[in-house]
Amino acid sequence: MSVAVLGIAGGSASGKTTVTKKILEALAGEPVTLLDQDSYYRDLGHLDMDLRRSFNFDHPDAFDNDLMIEQLESLKAGRSIDKPVYSFKEYTRTPQTVRVDPGNVIIVEGIMVLAIRELRKRMDVKIFVEADDDIRFIRRLTRDVQERGRSIEAVVSQYLETVRPMHLTFVEPSKRYADVIIPSAGPNDVAISVVVGSLREHLRG
Repeated sequence: MSVAVLGIAGGSASGKTTVTKKILEALAGEPVTLLDQDSYYRDLGHLDMDLRRSFNFDHPDAFDNDLMIEQLESLKAGRSIDKPVYSFKEYTRTPQTVRVDPGNVIIVEGIMVLAIRELRKRMDVKIFVEADDDIRFIRRLTRDVQERGRSIEAVVSQYLETVRPMHLTFVEPSKRYADVIIPSAGPNDVAISVVVGSLREHLRG
């Protein structure tokens, strides 16, 4: 059986992770592998903390795209990988890795996965998760303060300086490559069921 690669993109805090979880739950027990782009942020351990905080994390070059593509190719070829682990509090890659085994379906999820051509061309199905800007900002503010130890002022500053302009430059335009656009602010079960049905057909092979 050939391996199907599903790409899930969308703006920061658009609901990508929630959509991904719903798909994984629907396919529980099936050989499905998740590759999240957040794990592939470049290691900034060589910079002092002030420079790390000011880094543009919302540009395609913020990610180690070569490593992600290499590990995606390994999974497609049936080989396990050691996925990096990234610390959002320290802005560095940790010494730990996570062992990821191959599956017949690989979900590639992240804000830039449709904006990066070399990733995009390896996908069989492409999804863009859409949410209004104010909803995304509120979700991001809540997440970064509660889960990543950021101050409100830092989140607002980063949003205005890099997140919003990079979203308009790279993320939003990548929507044109999507096969399916899923809204996260309202009911999305029908769209998700269509995607899951397609993946189940592939798994039945």
